[in-house]
Amino acid sequence: MALFLLKRFASLLVTLAVASVVVFAVLDLLPGNVAQVMLGESATPEAVAALEARLGLDRPAPVRYLDWLRGLITLDFGVSHAYDTPIIELVAERLAVTLPLALLAMALTVVLALAAGLYAASRHNRAGDLGVMALSQLGIAVPSFWFGILLVMLFAVKLPWFPSGGFPGWSEDEGGGLWEGLRALALPAVALAMVQAAILARFTRSAVLDVLREDFVRTARAKGLSRRAVLWGHVLRNAMVPVLTVMGLQFANLVTGTVVIENVFSLPGLGRLIFQAIGNRDLPLVQALVMLIAATVITINFVVDLLYAVIDPRLKMVGR
Repeated sequence: MALFLLKRFASLLVTLAVASVVVFAVLDLLPGNVAQVMLGESATPEAVAALEARLGLDRPAPVRYLDWLRGLITLDFGVSHAYDTPIIELVAERLAVTLPLALLAMALTVVLALAAGLYAASRHNRAGDLGVMALSQLGIAVPSFWFGILLVMLFAVKLPWFPSGGFPGWSEDEGGGLWEGLRALALPAVALAMVQAAILARFTRSAVLDVLREDFVRTARAKGLSRRAVLWGHVLRNAMVPVLTVMGLQFANLVTGTVVIENVFSLPGLGRLIFQAIGNRDLPLVQALVMLIAATVITINFVVDLLYAVIDPRLKMVGR
């Protein structure tokens, strides 16, 4: 087990290092001059050169990359050019919105998808199965931002049960609270979850159907276990390995999908922040946010690998 963890952790570090090189190189090669954008088109070449020197943009790329990497390791991402604020403070402030939104959407995705996938598989080729597959196909076809607009029109305009946008904050001092914060995130979480739940439900159904054909399922039924007990106690666990792969990718998709949804609902999260940073040509902030998203995806894949070993210990032997 220790060797398995060591190999996976080493792979995690190497992947993060490669991702940092790619993120820095791609954004560093983008056309345009950050200093020129900050000062405006009317700025003199001398003023642009002075700002480049102050920001360290006149140094060689390898030197800037090493300084940036050192900052990532120490959680010192530098200062945002547009906001004149430490990037770590901006990220922490916006993460308080994006992370709960992604977790809430993921929880809805898992609950809806597992229930729908198991229900469809247990009624294979019957009305329940066909109904779930039709709804899941519709969910895949509908864009999340369009579904979000429909939710606003129904549950915020016609039925004023939820706010149409904005975020009041998590504390009463900010004018909000736990309940008000959850109400503000409810509609965007549902908009994000529906598409992902539709995809995961189809994968769950397929994985469960494969396991239902195994001999041990017939043995469990022959011992007198109910269909429900077999599905939840035996089939689902063995079907979770391929489903976990999709779950990991979906959580990453939920984090990146907030770029659109947060703009639809005017939520002050990471998605809206990265959209504004790109528009402001705030290169240090864009680099930090893109690297954060990349690190999130890589870390999720690492956690999924560990969960594989918990669900199916045979995979630890394969990884040796």
